Amino acid sequence: MSVAAARVAPLAARPPFRADHVGSLLRPQKLKDAREKFLGAQTADQHLGPHDNAQLRAVEDECIREVIALQERAGLQLATDGEFRRRSWWLELVMTWGGVSANRLGMTDLTWRNNDGSEKPFSRLWMTGPVTWKPSAVVRAFEFLKTNTKVTPKVTIPAPILLHMYGGGDKGVCEGHYKHAEDFWADVIVAYRKELAALVAAGASYIQFDDTSIAFLCDPRHRATVQKWGNEPDALLLDYAERMNAVVAGLPEHVTVTMHQCRGNREGHWAAEGGYDPVADVLFNRVNVHGYFLEYDTPRAGTFAPLRLLPKGKTVVLGIMSSKTPVLESADDLKRRIDEAAKFVSLDQLALSPQCGFASSIVGNPLTQQDQEAKLARLVEVARQVWGS
Repeated sequence: MSVAAARVAPLAARPPFRADHVGSLLRPQKLKDAREKFLGAQTADQHLGPHDNAQLRAVEDECIREVIALQERAGLQLATDGEFRRRSWWLELVMTWGGVSANRLGMTDLTWRNNDGSEKPFSRLWMTGPVTWKPSAVVRAFEFLKTNTKVTPKVTIPAPILLHMYGGGDKGVCEGHYKHAEDFWADVIVAYRKELAALVAAGASYIQFDDTSIAFLCDPRHRATVQKWGNEPDALLLDYAERMNAVVAGLPEHVTVTMHQCRGNREGHWAAEGGYDPVADVLFNRVNVHGYFLEYDTPRAGTFAPLRLLPKGKTVVLGIMSSKTPVLESADDLKRRIDEAAKFVSLDQLALSPQCGFASSIVGNPLTQQDQEAKLARLVEVARQVWGS
């Protein structure tokens, strides 16, 4: 049956929603200007994590109220704060805690790539002491979001396995405070469990882990890098699943947990390629989350065939809309791609989103605020046509 005529179920009453989005949204210029004014120039190691500037916070508050209104106006059933209080999608959390440092000078083992063939190094994490949880900037940001939206507030946090991947694997982790990787994992899991407990206490019922680590294991180039670090890629994949499960164990039934898989998204750049085939079975069947946001906007992500491994009771949110370009996908093209995916998994287990956020860092991807709003509205339009209203 064509999705254009399907009416398999009403729009999902619980996340992930039929029309969803990953999290980050384009920062308005007044927010960028305020950050520059109140924090100063962004040098290599300044302001990577949370700030405590009251004047900037006031501008953030105003801009977040506006971006919440944008999402509600588009017809979405969820809202994020656009990650407007963050310099990047992942550093604000871990830079709140003890024992974690980042260096924007980067490492060349992992690089950003562009279609012109140029590459830039990734940021590098260092474990300067034991990883210890401290009251989180992410929780404080969520409390403001929850107070100011009428729809389901969604919070995004970097997956714990990123600390291992961005720290250089076992080899890199043991170059800092830790002498044994298992001690590192023990502290990371404790810190994340405290973070989740604080979020749930603040009222969070929709939590998304953002991750590139497992998607990187789809790329032969990154698999070779992992081996150089002393980790066997397939064994590391199983280990990552176990670490994720240890973090989410014990969460209340009403809390929905999803996992976003991305091959890199920074100002239009990307970092990995390769279909989900090497990781799909473990990702879908060994990681205890309710759903997956999967990047599917370019041929770099491979085919929909791995979706055949998705078990009943889980949802895949198809990232078939691009957050990297201003081109507005037609409703017919989006429905055609949903049709293709539905050959491998029940339509009732599918939903729709952009492949990633619109602004994983302050700069954002090369499109306008108007482009972004049109894309969000198109998601809702297509979801209603496919799954009903």
